[in-house]
Amino acid sequence: MEATIDVLAKRGYASLTIGDVSRTAGLSLGIVNFHFESKAALLADTLKHLAVQYRDNWMAAVEQAGDDPAARLYAMTSADFGADFCLPRTLQAWVSFWAEAQSQPAYDEVYGEEEAEYLWTLETLCAALSRHGGYDRPQAGKLDACVINALTDGLWVALAHTPPGISRLQALSALHNCLAAFYPAHFDANGPVN
Repeated sequence: MEATIDVLAKRGYASLTIGDVSRTAGLSLGIVNFHFESKAALLADTLKHLAVQYRDNWMAAVEQAGDDPAARLYAMTSADFGADFCLPRTLQAWVSFWAEAQSQPAYDEVYGEEEAEYLWTLETLCAALSRHGGYDRPQAGKLDACVINALTDGLWVALAHTPPGISRLQALSALHNCLAAFYPAHFDANGPVN
């Protein structure tokens, strides 16, 4: 899986071959073919691997944040830009999969459950903050979650470029500014307001 991520990051989806992956992993082509049977199976398993890593990362951050919805939202969204998680190779692999998602509807089945759980949690936290802060915006939870998710995806695309158009810390700052704009009683540009 890790070798596939490396090859995706270097060559992209269309140029990836099982031979490239086996060489990068230091394995024989026969072993890789035996375990995955096809390039499609290898890529689907790699996407699932990435999706589980992503889910585990944000869930751990939310769990460690305690019960406060602002702290939980901050932890959840900031986890996307953590130094040990937001790596160029990982982001480039995600962008490769996103680019192929329209022509590979099976990918929705591979990571759809993890994505739905993320979006539900994000929307729930946004709705709780909207109620708590008395922010008068119809469907704030759903719409705010949609914007935050789109912003995060866009920032990942910017970070995946070589060289990146922005730094990881600039991306995190943009996210913090978004949270401060939506929930000024809960956040400023530096994070949660105590």
